[in-house]
Amino acid sequence: MGSTGTTTVIDAARRALGPVGVTLPVSFTTPLSIDLQREAVRRMERVGYHAVWTNEVIGGKDALVQLAVLLSATERLAFGTSIANIWARQPQTMHGAAAVLAQAHPGRFVLGLGVGHPQQAADVGQEFGSPLATMRDYVERMAAPTQPPAPDVAVPRIIAANGPKMLALAGEIADGALPAVQPPEFTARARQVLGPDKLLVVGLSVVPDSDRDRARAIARERVSAGLGQPSYAAGLARLGYSDQDIAEVSDRLVDAIIAHGDPAAIAAKVREHLTAGADHVTLLSQVGTDFSVGVDQLAWLAPALAGVDTSG
Repeated sequence: MGSTGTTTVIDAARRALGPVGVTLPVSFTTPLSIDLQREAVRRMERVGYHAVWTNEVIGGKDALVQLAVLLSATERLAFGTSIANIWARQPQTMHGAAAVLAQAHPGRFVLGLGVGHPQQAADVGQEFGSPLATMRDYVERMAAPTQPPAPDVAVPRIIAANGPKMLALAGEIADGALPAVQPPEFTARARQVLGPDKLLVVGLSVVPDSDRDRARAIARERVSAGLGQPSYAAGLARLGYSDQDIAEVSDRLVDAIIAHGDPAAIAAKVREHLTAGADHVTLLSQVGTDFSVGVDQLAWLAPALAGVDTSG
């Protein structure tokens, strides 16, 4: 099975998402009131964002149920999963649920899929296996017939991909890719791998703070935590960052990966990714940020991001 989409489906997703959106602040320890979430997405709509993305917590939050509620609470916002974890539901169920959302809210839903981590597979009694083979098998099985059949609705489908092999797979079997917490050089490479006709959504980690030195210090901590994963460090090295940049978590590295500082600085980093080939950039608050604080920060950034594009 190849991509779900035609150029028309992907172009429609580009228009619906616009150049910049936000991911709702994430907590893995505190359940969030759905009323607070409704208020948050309505606020994001009022301040001018075109798209909101949400995560998934296996056993704690179903991303598709969450989006059914939030889509119904808003009028124009597009929504996407960042990401829907493939271990949370069977492939045919994923396909059917996504199709119902797309049918109920035409043009307002993008399905982001991710292979997750070995522990997430173990939590549901499955073997993680090869990430590439697992993702290919899952996407192929999404097309398996069911009784009754799922609605015949095209759903834009993208795959979380932070490495070259998963990027190539996303270009082959899906409508695009969703890399996250990477520098603009990765975005440029992703566009080369995917080609011009696929959807490229980039997750950009942000530290909004008018005190730039404080913002950079927080950003450095975030990059340092990510460098604990050898594959992440290796990927940065492939992009041309030196051993010294990586070992010392240099200013150059921090400034490339994390958008930090005042709204103008964050808008400039968004623009770098758009110039490098992203269709859409979604802003990622630090995991564990208080939900209300994170929403306030995203609203603070909105005026600087209004109309941002590659020529602004």
